[in-house]
Amino acid sequence: MRKEFRDLVPPERAASLIRNLDLTGEDETVALTEARGRVLAERIDATLDVPGFDRASVDGYAVCARDTFGADERNPAELTLTGTVHAGEKPAVTVDTGTTVEVATGAVLPPGADAVVMVERTSEVGEAASGDANDGDPSDDEQTHVLVRTAVAPGDGIMVAGADVSAGERALGPGTHLTPREVALLSALGIEEVPVRQPPRVGIVSTGDELVRPGEHVDDDRGQIYDVNSYTVAASVEEAGGEPVVYPHVGDDFEELQQQLETAAEECDLVLSSGSTSAGAMDVIYRIIEKQGELLCHGVAVKPGKPMLIGELGGAAYVGLPGYPVSALTIFQRFVAPAIREAAGLPARQTQTLAGTMAVGERYREGRLRLMPVGLVEDASEQTLVYPVDKGSGATTSLADADGIVEVPPDTEQLDAGESVDVRLFSPDIRPPSLLGMGEDDPLLARLLDQTDRPRYLPLGSREGLRRLRNGIPDIAVTAGPLQREVESVELGGWTRRWGLLVPAGNPDGVSGLADLLDEDLRFVNRPRQSGLRASLEDALETLADERGVARGDVFDAIEGYEMTARAYESPPRRILAGKADVALGLEASAAALDLEFVPVGQQSVRVLAAPDRVDKPGVRALDELLPPAQLVEEFDGFETLSS
Repeated sequence: MRKEFRDLVPPERAASLIRNLDLTGEDETVALTEARGRVLAERIDATLDVPGFDRASVDGYAVCARDTFGADERNPAELTLTGTVHAGEKPAVTVDTGTTVEVATGAVLPPGADAVVMVERTSEVGEAASGDANDGDPSDDEQTHVLVRTAVAPGDGIMVAGADVSAGERALGPGTHLTPREVALLSALGIEEVPVRQPPRVGIVSTGDELVRPGEHVDDDRGQIYDVNSYTVAASVEEAGGEPVVYPHVGDDFEELQQQLETAAEECDLVLSSGSTSAGAMDVIYRIIEKQGELLCHGVAVKPGKPMLIGELGGAAYVGLPGYPVSALTIFQRFVAPAIREAAGLPARQTQTLAGTMAVGERYREGRLRLMPVGLVEDASEQTLVYPVDKGSGATTSLADADGIVEVPPDTEQLDAGESVDVRLFSPDIRPPSLLGMGEDDPLLARLLDQTDRPRYLPLGSREGLRRLRNGIPDIAVTAGPLQREVESVELGGWTRRWGLLVPAGNPDGVSGLADLLDEDLRFVNRPRQSGLRASLEDALETLADERGVARGDVFDAIEGYEMTARAYESPPRRILAGKADVALGLEASAAALDLEFVPVGQQSVRVLAAPDRVDKPGVRALDELLPPAQLVEEFDGFETLSS
């Protein structure tokens, strides 16, 4: 009996039916060496600082910055060279006032130093030693001095611990596609195994009495042909992110075909057949689907590919492709591949090169070809904006935050905002995030981002987040504490968090407040200037300075380590755990998480601000629906919803 094609469904309807089929596999754990191309099933947080030590970012000399103040070409500072530290070795020398230690790029910063002077701004000179006659040891005859011809500030020439990745930071979120750049980040964190989504298993069954597998003899007189679809569809499934399982091809016998399809349905998430889908009397698959499962569609208004089948079979999804290879591949790429990629957690395919517009201007005057890492974001009109991403040559996360490269020719001194550029994507699968945020880092915010689809968040600090929001780059900026300048924005919501001083368990130094930082011999770890926590601290210290009748700068100078900072909210307290500090600026929630003691100082508001022209972006709307985070605040000590 001939099956008639009736009520051909529109292509959009066919695509919708396939998208609604359940192709999802189980989660699994794989070795990092096998993680490329997979998709994270869970969030990965950094459990250590990268680097885990303060290190030299240039070849040069480790110094006490104050020893170089006022130094220039005419009046260099003269320091005594006391030793050398190579990359990969533990320093055996200490930098004291008036001395310096030669360091290589990547070497551990020796104790006592707070800056590194580039070797290009120095020169070594020898000085004959005075006193008794030498004893034949050349090292006793001459003492080397180093002339420093520039002044440096604390922190210059140094990559502090956690500058690349900070302990406690949300390193990668669930749903992240693991390309080589993410694998690099995971390896930098020392992660050996990662939880990933299992790609959908796709069973492939080619039908037809005329088919012969490659390697077997083809009888042209009988009209036999080699089975093309089993191999080409399998390759396409793998390219789309699925795990192909190729079954022996079967003829047009109803019982044999039914048994093969049922076996595939038991073992796979999706079954693909090719052939036996048209209305001929010998085509029987549609009857098997109707008998053993549910036939959702038989025939689509598309050419090629009219006789496509869509249904469910034995708990698995089912799609019947046409028998002609060109038609089968065309239909697969148009309708099935996107569904497999979605089930595997992979983004929709894009071309390798993408045209965009610079969101901000970027100067470049070094006269060399520049391969500039850039990120992508869509504006309110869905136009692609391109913004530079660069944390320095030693930072792994420059690549983790970037989508591709813009080649800046040697003779180009500036890229202007609004200028068209071509982005060479790191992977053809990359597309702009659904939500781009910048600003303050916060543990509750990380949980909110987990609940949104494909977000990207750059924890640059409150001030920098506001500045970039003003320049039109991110969709949202997250701020904490007092703001020096307001930016035109729409406030979506927020929360409050208690901040203060974190000290070792038991509070061995008896720290009771900010005054102890000035009055006691305590090693302190601060946050960067862009941080909202730092802004709240400076406001409180200014009040303390007024109470004591001293200058604000004098208060800052009295705190040991005030200018040596750690980037993320959990990095300073981890310095305490490592025995490298006595007191750290931080959150009550961090104290609870790390079993430290908390000395409260104040409470600050965290606000989520959206660019006015992007409040209707789906990613922004999705985040807005999660605010205020009434349930989440209960999970973090010291957090409350922001009063309206």
